[in-house]
Amino acid sequence: MASRENPAISLRKEPQQTRSRHLVDAVLEAAVRILNDEGSHAFTMARVAEKAGVSVGSLYQYFPNKQAVLFRLQTEEWQQTGTLIETALSDRSKRPDERLRVMIRLFFRSECEEAPFRRALDEALPLYRHTPEGEAQHRRSKKIMTDFIAEALPHASPVTRAFAADFVKTTITALGVRVSERPRKDIDAFAAATAEMLNGWLKRQG
Repeated sequence: MASRENPAISLRKEPQQTRSRHLVDAVLEAAVRILNDEGSHAFTMARVAEKAGVSVGSLYQYFPNKQAVLFRLQTEEWQQTGTLIETALSDRSKRPDERLRVMIRLFFRSECEEAPFRRALDEALPLYRHTPEGEAQHRRSKKIMTDFIAEALPHASPVTRAFAADFVKTTITALGVRVSERPRKDIDAFAAATAEMLNGWLKRQG
């Protein structure tokens, strides 16, 4: 019974050969297309195999269930988003307020692209929230924001910096989800307004 409530979400094995890596890539690309074009209700292992052009048996060699496919998609999204945020916030050729403005715009656009299949990812969230990968991503994102706030508020106390990092990260994350549900033409305007709000608040903290 426990195994049904908590299905395995890791790959059965990591692809080593070029052919097997191509198979896994094809599966992930097919999964994204299904979630984007057909919705989470159509997301089954049989449909993923069909869309990827592989046998169901080959699919099960690497992924034990559809939750494992979703988990792989989520971990890759974490890595990509983390790199995007880190690159924007660590660009010392720009002032901190400019970096934050760029980062929010890129993050909101990223959330917009992910929106069509977020429901499926959210349904699997209880399975991977406390995985090593999930906890590692949490530590990474916290460090990125903490390092940025240390530059943005060089004269603030450690307590103020810690609260600012948490506040900015929480605000951007929450707004990103809501904004991504709006028409795409609104994304940049919301990003600019969010950046102006947060930069004004940070200025007062400093």
